[in-house]
Amino acid sequence: MRKVEAIIREERLKAVIEGLEENGYFGLTVTEVSGRGRQKGLTLQGRSAQYQVDLIPKIKIEVVVMDGDVPLIVNTISRIARTGDIGDGKIFIIPVEDAVRIRTGEVGEDTV
Repeated sequence: MRKVEAIIREERLKAVIEGLEENGYFGLTVTEVSGRGRQKGLTLQGRSAQYQVDLIPKIKIEVVVMDGDVPLIVNTISRIARTGDIGDGKIFIIPVEDAVRIRTGEVGEDTV
């Protein structure tokens, strides 16, 4: 099993969720996060002056899938979340050693 963590733009969340659902993936976790990449934040223009925003609001999506499903999930998220501009985000793939469904006590791949 693998956990796919994607950090994406807030405005792309709904479309990414719809894309995952179209491919049969309904279970996910969404968290509002803040961060910055190589651009080191943004410079915005206010009414009277420019100001620097160091941490930019983003969305983190987490999906645990079987190893063979990783390419489909990664391709779906990256295709839908991509705008072509700096700040589109990143996808991380992390090994999952085990999982337990709390309600039933199921262990391993049956929980996914």
